[in-house]
Amino acid sequence: MEPLGTGDPVRLGPYRLLGVLGAGGMGKVYFGRDADGRTAAVKVLLPELAHDPNLAQRFVREAHTAQAVTSPGVARVLNAQSEDGNRPWIATEFLSGPTLDDAVRQYGPFGPDGLRALAASLAATLRDIHAAGLVHRDLKPANIVLTAAGPRVIDFGIARPEHGLTLTTTGQIPVTPGYGAPEQVLGRRVGPAADVFSLGAVLAYAATGRRAFDGTHVAAVQYEVVHGEPQLAGIPDDLRHLIAPCLAKDPAHRPVPDQIAGAFAPPRGADRVWRTGPLAKDITRRDTEAARQATLLVDGSGTGVSRRRLLRTSLVAGGALAAGGGAGAWWLLRGEERAPNVPGLASGAEPLSLSAAQSGKAPTPLWGPLPVAAKPDNGTTLTPLSLRDVVMFASKDGGLAARLTRDGREKWRMADIAPEAGLLPLEEPLFAAADSHGALRVHEASTAKLLWSVAGAEVSRILAADKEFLYVVTQGGRLRAIDLKLQTVKWTVPLPATAVAGAGPKAAAGGGTVVVFGADGTVRSFYNQFGDQNWEIKGQATSAIQPLVLEVKNPGSADHIVVFLGGRTLTARKMNFTGDELWKAAASGEPRSGAGGWGAPMLDGKNLVCANGTTLAAFTTEGKELPPRGRAARGPLPHNPLVLQGQTLWAVEGEGRGVSAYSSTDGKRLWTWAADSSGPWAMSGVGNRVFLVNDGNLTAMPTVG
Repeated sequence: MEPLGTGDPVRLGPYRLLGVLGAGGMGKVYFGRDADGRTAAVKVLLPELAHDPNLAQRFVREAHTAQAVTSPGVARVLNAQSEDGNRPWIATEFLSGPTLDDAVRQYGPFGPDGLRALAASLAATLRDIHAAGLVHRDLKPANIVLTAAGPRVIDFGIARPEHGLTLTTTGQIPVTPGYGAPEQVLGRRVGPAADVFSLGAVLAYAATGRRAFDGTHVAAVQYEVVHGEPQLAGIPDDLRHLIAPCLAKDPAHRPVPDQIAGAFAPPRGADRVWRTGPLAKDITRRDTEAARQATLLVDGSGTGVSRRRLLRTSLVAGGALAAGGGAGAWWLLRGEERAPNVPGLASGAEPLSLSAAQSGKAPTPLWGPLPVAAKPDNGTTLTPLSLRDVVMFASKDGGLAARLTRDGREKWRMADIAPEAGLLPLEEPLFAAADSHGALRVHEASTAKLLWSVAGAEVSRILAADKEFLYVVTQGGRLRAIDLKLQTVKWTVPLPATAVAGAGPKAAAGGGTVVVFGADGTVRSFYNQFGDQNWEIKGQATSAIQPLVLEVKNPGSADHIVVFLGGRTLTARKMNFTGDELWKAAASGEPRSGAGGWGAPMLDGKNLVCANGTTLAAFTTEGKELPPRGRAARGPLPHNPLVLQGQTLWAVEGEGRGVSAYSSTDGKRLWTWAADSSGPWAMSGVGNRVFLVNDGNLTAMPTVG
C-alpha cells in the first residue's frame, strides 16, 4: 500500500481514506475506515474519467452486479455513490487474507480434505452467483481471497448477465489464460458453464500448484484450452475424476455447481484448513495487522514512526494490505527502529544560472575526476546508480563502491558484489545487485545494509522490476522472475542465445508484462505471472536499447500502460497480451550496434525525448512530433540513456567524444565536457548533479537551474 498523494481524496462518503491499495485503468482503490472503525476497500473512478456518464455508469454497474449476489462467499458491497455530480465510488468489504494464488505459492498445494472444502465452498458461491442471473467470467486464483470463514470470490468487474455487455476496456482480453473456458477464448456467448470450467482449472492449480493448461506463450495456452487435454497428473484419482468433468470442452457436458458441491462434500472438520496450521496463522496475522494499522493511521498512536513508513513497511510485513506488493522498505522489517539519519539527503547542488551557462565553456566539476572506477570491459562502461546521498559504481579494485554525492568521499564498499550484473533501483532507498556467486541481494543505498537475498537466483544480469517481481537473466541464459514478497523464484523460461549474447538484453516491466529487448535486436513480451511469451518484434534494432514503460492518460477513455521502443522506429505499443501498436516514427538513419536510429526514450515532464541520429527529438506520448530538444555536435548519437537534471538534458556525443549538456527549455547546446576523450561513457543523475564515468574516472558535474 502507498500513502495518499497529491490529488488523492481524504474522504469519500463516510470513509476516511488512509492509503492507496492499488490502481487500474479506470480507477484507484483506497483503504478506508468509517466512524465506527469498520474498514473497507473503496474504489473510485479517476477524476479525468468521472465526467463521462457512460464510463461512470459502467463503473457503478460493478457495484450493482455484486449487490445482486446474496452469498457469504463473495466480498459484500457496503456502499456506493454515483449521483450528485460527484466522483463515483464503491465501498466493498475489506478482505485482508491471502489470495489462493499467494497461498499455494507460499504454503504449497492443498491436501485432499482441504481441496474438498475449497471445491464445495466455491461451488456453493457459484450457485449463488448464477442464481442471481450472473456469470462471473473471471474466476481464477488471484480473484479468490482466503479468510477464516472460507474462500471469498472478488472482482465482479467483468461479471454480467448473459444478455449484458462486456465490461472490459478496448484491447484487453476478457479471459485469463489457462482459466477462461474454450467458449470465452473463441469469443462465443458464455453461460454459467464457463464459470464451472474456470472452477475446474482453479481446483487443478490448488491441487498441484500448476496450471491445468500451459504453454510457452499466451496463444499456446489458449490453444491448449480449446484443443488440448488438461494436465491433472499428481491429483489423487478420486479427486481427479471429479475435476476432469468440469474441464469438458463442451459446456453441455460440464456439471452444475450443485452437483459439484455434492460430489466434493468434505468430511467433518475439513474446513479446519482456514482455522489451523500455517495458512490459518497467516490469515489471523493479516486480520490483526489490518485492524492495528487502521487504528495507527487514524489516531497516530505508535512509536514515532512516520506515516509513510507505516504504509510501506508494517502492512507488507503482516501481509495485511500488500495489494500491490513491490519492493517496499523491506529493511525496516528486520528490527530497525527508524530510518537511518543520513545528513544531506534533502540538499541538492546549487544549480548554475542560465547566464553562466551561456558562454559555451564547460563548468568546473563539483568534484573529480577521481580515478576510482573500473576501466571499460569489452567496450562497455557500467552505468553508475545515484540514489539518495550516494553514487554507486564499479570500483577499480573490484566489487561495488559508493561515494557521497555532495563531495565525492567514499561511503562504503562491497567487494563481493558483481557490478557487471547491473544495479537496479527499487523503492527508495533500496537497490538490487548480484554477488559473485549469482545470489540476488537487496541493500539499502546509504548504509549498504543487506535486507534480504535469494541464494539460488543464479543471476547473470539484473533487468527490471514491477510491483510483484524482479526479472533477471540467469547464468544459463534464461529469463527468471523472482517474487519480491516471498523472495523466491516464481518462474524461469528460456531465451535465445542471441538475445543474451554480448552486452545482453535490456528490459522494462508494467501492466502485467515484462518486455525484453534482446541483444539480437528482437523485442519479446512475457506475461509476468507465468512467463508465457505474448508477442515479439523481430529486427527492431541491431542491439539492445533500454525500453520505457509509462501509464499514458487518455481523457475520456481508459488509460493505457504503454512501452516505448527505440531502434529502426520509435514505437509505442500497449503492454497487453497482443502488444497493439499505437504509433511509430521512422528513424533518420539505420541503427548499428550501440548507436544510430532511435536511442533509449526518456520522459521529460509529459513528453518523450529520444536521440535520433544527431537530433534530440521530442514527441507527445500520443505520437505528435514536437520541436527538437537539441542537435549534437557529432553523430550518430549512441544508445546511452539520456539524463535530465534541473533544466539540463545530458547526452553522450557520437563516437564517445565527450558528454554534452543541452538546455531543456530551448534545446541550445550549452557545453561539451571532455570533447577530446573517447568512449565509452556512462552517466546518471540526482539532486542537481550528473555523475559521469569514463576511462576509469568518476566526475560530478553541476546542472542549470
